[in-house]
Amino acid sequence: MSLSACITSVSGPVLLAEERAFLREAAPWGVILMGRSCVDKAQVQTLTREIHEALGREALIFIDQEGGRVARLKAPEWPKFPAAGVYGELYSSAPEAAEEACYLGHRLMGQELAELGIHADCAPCCDLRQLDTHDAIGDRSFGYTVDAVVSLTEAALKGLSDAGVAGVVKHMPGQGRATMDTHYDLPSVGADMETLMQDMSVFSAISDQAPMGMTCHVIFEAFDAHLPTTISETVISETIRKRIGFDGLLMTDDLGMDALGGALADRGAKARAAGCDVLLHCSGFLQDPADILNEMEEVASAAGTLDGQALQRAQTAEQAVKTPTEFDSEQGWARFNHLMSGAEARV
Repeated sequence: MSLSACITSVSGPVLLAEERAFLREAAPWGVILMGRSCVDKAQVQTLTREIHEALGREALIFIDQEGGRVARLKAPEWPKFPAAGVYGELYSSAPEAAEEACYLGHRLMGQELAELGIHADCAPCCDLRQLDTHDAIGDRSFGYTVDAVVSLTEAALKGLSDAGVAGVVKHMPGQGRATMDTHYDLPSVGADMETLMQDMSVFSAISDQAPMGMTCHVIFEAFDAHLPTTISETVISETIRKRIGFDGLLMTDDLGMDALGGALADRGAKARAAGCDVLLHCSGFLQDPADILNEMEEVASAAGTLDGQALQRAQTAEQAVKTPTEFDSEQGWARFNHLMSGAEARV
């Protein structure tokens, strides 16, 4: 079966007939669920099953579930998990407790996802935070030091993996110095090469532990003064693949974000030409199902066939989804709550 090199979304909590036909015909490599598609557990389980049936394969279903304000699965139907920055704050005073809490939080969160048929999470956010980091990242970062971000990223990835969920590290090569929100603007970072290499050391340290990574729509003037990472062959080949050493599947950040500009098909074609293995598109700004379907079709048409090295990386990413390890969730919750007691109040 030929697959389209994209991850697309669906318009709501029920898979529409038109979407079912699209999934069957376009055969995207994966599907991502937005908050509009997540009402309750039984509904999401039905939706993921129907997506798999439409695709004719057990494709990876993704979600953005970081904890904190980036959570598509909302309380009270699902547990509320802390933002990454909460673990980072705990790390500053009790590193070992923070690592254990971060592992348990992501192990418990991963269990919630796996039970729904969701086996890939666009998390953790590994950007090294700066004093002027835009709030679009903010407390989604584990912290201000390389040691903290690396240690907590490793704990988060292991927690997800032990629950049967593959993580996606983001946003390569690092969005911590962006002072604009890429949903609406295109940031340009003027830091020198030495500074950026220090920022990127986070991704270098965990590059062999993450099956998938996500780009950022940010210009790094020291690498490419004109193009944002997602559509820069120079940044992807020279920085992400060589300097960082990441050889996993590389997906774009959401193509629907305004930072890129231009038509969706044009954005997608440029991203693939630059070296992104897979296009990610969420239709997060739209509500009308017909408009969402139109965008899905446009992205799929621009994505092309998943083949060659991109296909090999995609297969490796799928194989990264392991059978969950044995885990007593009741004890896990008790230990997690003990470790996190009072932590959120300190942030």
